[in-house]
Amino acid sequence: MTAEARPWPDYRLETSWRPVESSFGRLTFTLFNLSAEPLSGFSLAYTSETRLADKHVCAGGSLKRQVAHLHEVRPPDGLSVPPGGHWRFTVEGLTREPKHVTSGVKSAYLTLGDGRHVPVGFGDLMLEGRDGGIAPPLLPPGRVEEPYSLLPWPLALAVKAGELPVVLYPAEGTRPEAVKALSLVLSLYQRLYPAENLLFSLCAVKGGRAIRFVTESSIAALAYEIRFTAHEVVLSSADATGRHYGLISLAQIMHGARANRESFRFPNFGTIADQPRYDWRGCHLDVARQFYPVADVMRLIDILAWNKLNIFHWHLTDDEAWRLEIKAYPQLTEIGARRGPDEVLVPQLGDGAEPRSGHYTQEDVRRIVAHAASLHIEVVPEIDVPGHSTATLLSLPELVDGQEAPDSYRAVQGYANNALNPAIEFTYEFLSNVFDEMVTLFPGEYIHIGGDEVASGAWLSSPLCKALMEREKIAGTAELQSYFLKRIKTMLSAHGKKLAGWNEVSHGGGVDRDGTLLMAWEKPAVGIALAQQGYDVVMTPGQAYYLDMAQAEAWDEPGASWAGHAPPEYTYAYEAEDELSEALRDRVRGVQACIWTENFLSRAYFNRLVFPRLPAVAEAAWTPLERKDWNRFAAIVRMWPVL
Repeated sequence: MTAEARPWPDYRLETSWRPVESSFGRLTFTLFNLSAEPLSGFSLAYTSETRLADKHVCAGGSLKRQVAHLHEVRPPDGLSVPPGGHWRFTVEGLTREPKHVTSGVKSAYLTLGDGRHVPVGFGDLMLEGRDGGIAPPLLPPGRVEEPYSLLPWPLALAVKAGELPVVLYPAEGTRPEAVKALSLVLSLYQRLYPAENLLFSLCAVKGGRAIRFVTESSIAALAYEIRFTAHEVVLSSADATGRHYGLISLAQIMHGARANRESFRFPNFGTIADQPRYDWRGCHLDVARQFYPVADVMRLIDILAWNKLNIFHWHLTDDEAWRLEIKAYPQLTEIGARRGPDEVLVPQLGDGAEPRSGHYTQEDVRRIVAHAASLHIEVVPEIDVPGHSTATLLSLPELVDGQEAPDSYRAVQGYANNALNPAIEFTYEFLSNVFDEMVTLFPGEYIHIGGDEVASGAWLSSPLCKALMEREKIAGTAELQSYFLKRIKTMLSAHGKKLAGWNEVSHGGGVDRDGTLLMAWEKPAVGIALAQQGYDVVMTPGQAYYLDMAQAEAWDEPGASWAGHAPPEYTYAYEAEDELSEALRDRVRGVQACIWTENFLSRAYFNRLVFPRLPAVAEAAWTPLERKDWNRFAAIVRMWPVL
């Protein structure tokens, strides 16, 4: 049996971290040879967000190369690891202190003397020398005072419980568009809960209850009212979106009353009146670090719909990959969507001995956008520029100023020279052609252009940028970015789109406030500052709404740590408007959860980190502060779907 065919790896890497005074500690790596042959003439590559600094000490080996999160280490000359033996090396000089089990290795492979790449098994990062603490329960048992399963909780509810109907069905004479709306929510429920009995029927059923649909112009846009009687349910709304939300609420109430009959009931008298708190109720997904197939993206959109979220922010490009088919530039996905040991883009977080690739064809995009639209969700695509563009620059080298010294600046993630150059005219021709194709795929109001984390000092070694700065009287990186983004905003306007971006779009003079929407991610105070500057804002602070952050301080709790940790209760309780003056609150368009995927190497980790915090953000986006109740939320959210 060949090594490739075995269900277990021939080699395994164990890693641990020990605190060391006056440094970010020491990593110990131990590679075990589980094969029947001696191991020599090799190098070990591993990927990790715990990167080595330029100044480091490696005992027992030496760093051959480092590209962002990829580290390749050579053993001492002449080392041979016998079968059953191991090679150990240690490293001091890290760029950050590990805080959690997921701070260690995310993939590993060996490159043998003959050039073959073979997989290496690995586990979580172990902690030496101190207690890692105990993670508290993340969700209490919860309790409900009003026995109705609704998330987000509605604006007003005054109902009395009665008998659970067999199903709900459209009343005789219901207009076709209302029957279709009911059918769409029924299909959504079947996808989310395929093992459960149906809640709705398109025809009358004995023991069921009829839904009578009413169009009522006096009801606010997006709002709905449901009136319950012993004989029928009356769903009133002014528009199709309000009707859709009302049907989601009926499905949720029915589901809870069936799934947990001891705690939840179905009303037979009274009224629910409901409408969203914010216009922008978003969820972001990073598909550059980890690729998610079309089926997973559509499943996530289904979950957003169930939680009455209305924006899917699709982060399609980053340093690690370009995921969107652009017919004018096939290299973007032929090169920029593929990572591997022998590819142009080297392995990054989660990539091992075998190449990994994935992108969305334009037909995939049309399917996803249409699916979202049927559920009253707008897809906002993100092409992250000018920073986070390594995959773009390696795919299209003509975007690079060849006179600029390599490694003249580095982004916070370790990528060198990773920003599109504002002084190269092809940069703008390229982006205009990309937008030409995007506007045919994404009918929504906004295109998100990133604008975040351009490295301090970027472009200052580019002769072309130096000439531009002198010509335009520009000083420094931030003003160069502002020059670039102003041109991009003009370009988007010509394409009939508005500009959305991260909060750094405001740097260096920013862009015209009119038609611009910025997402405050670094900390809540940034959102307040943006509102004071006249920008419309979506609040998505890492400290509360970044769902890749660990949920507890304990070592064994997975996730990132740069913004601390965010237990579900904190995410639920966070109020975006708390520190804003009354005069500025109109600047807050809404809130958004962000799913960055560096740590999501498995579906188990995805579900553990995203849920129940995603429904918690959804309730904050919909439900007024005075109507929120953490214990009620905890009781209901256990029944909610995950990916």
